[in-house]
Amino acid sequence: MVSLIFKDGAMADAVLLFIFGLILLIKGGDWFVDGACGIAKRFRIPDVLIGATVVSIGTTLPEVMVSATGAINGQGAMAYGNAVGSIICNTALIAAITIAIKPAEVDRKSLIIPVCFFFGAAIFYSLVAIFAQEFQRWVGILLLVVFLIYMTFTIYKAFTSPDRKQKDELLNPDEKTEETVEEKSSPLWKELLFLIIGAFLIAIGADLLVDKGTYIATAWGVPETVIALTFVALGTSLPELVTAITSLIKGRGALSLGNLIGANLFNLVLVSGIAVTIAPFSLPIGKLVFGLNASLIIDIPVMFGVMALMTLPALIRGKLSKVQGYILLAIYASYVTLQFVL
Repeated sequence: MVSLIFKDGAMADAVLLFIFGLILLIKGGDWFVDGACGIAKRFRIPDVLIGATVVSIGTTLPEVMVSATGAINGQGAMAYGNAVGSIICNTALIAAITIAIKPAEVDRKSLIIPVCFFFGAAIFYSLVAIFAQEFQRWVGILLLVVFLIYMTFTIYKAFTSPDRKQKDELLNPDEKTEETVEEKSSPLWKELLFLIIGAFLIAIGADLLVDKGTYIATAWGVPETVIALTFVALGTSLPELVTAITSLIKGRGALSLGNLIGANLFNLVLVSGIAVTIAPFSLPIGKLVFGLNASLIIDIPVMFGVMALMTLPALIRGKLSKVQGYILLAIYASYVTLQFVL
């Protein structure tokens, strides 16, 4: 396989452009989040709202662009596989790493809403895949409506939170002045520039990733669904990994957990919603297991399983354990291996 890369000039170019696309996605997502957070803080939007909306949307943008581009190009397998694969990657690899290294206590109340929204959307998404075998435009529109409902509810909760009201009451004039000076240390034009350039880099990177990823998959004889569920899903999940590592360094593991759950929800209702609305597609059929679509009996059950393993103990006990992280990592390793063995 390595010799094929170097002997075939077109393949070598495709691999290099694929890697370059990943780099653009990572840097673009980083700049987009920095710009969006800077603007949000400038206008005194609560931190909890920034984390639950702007950061999660920012880190999910690569998946949005990859899936939307795939849908436009008629590559439904890429859009479907990237959404499901990113959820598995976010949970069983990225969240698992943070849990295995430094498990954090979590606020159960803050997890209930996003977890319920996720499993509700996942059940609907799975039922459509199993019984309808196709994602029609009305499905995408309904998923986007769920996204808008979730965002509206999250914004409302953020601005009416008792914790925020108490913080505003305790904040004295000196602290307000100090925060205002700090917020204005970065000019607005710079934040807007980061936002625009970040979005542009994400768009270019997504296009390279889909185009060259499909070329490489075809040349190596790897089904489109496999590369979408593994390589592309991992590449577009790197912004979440960066966020998770940063949260660990700052001792904010619970923040990383909330961001990853939010990103997983957005992968279903926003990423898939946009892709299906733009270009409806039939359920992609990659490989068969016992005569059944492998995606229905492996990918979707794994998605539910890893999310349940990560969230249910947190909701019941209010904390995470290293054992959870180790089990999730073992599941991800087995899942990726299985993708190439089948």
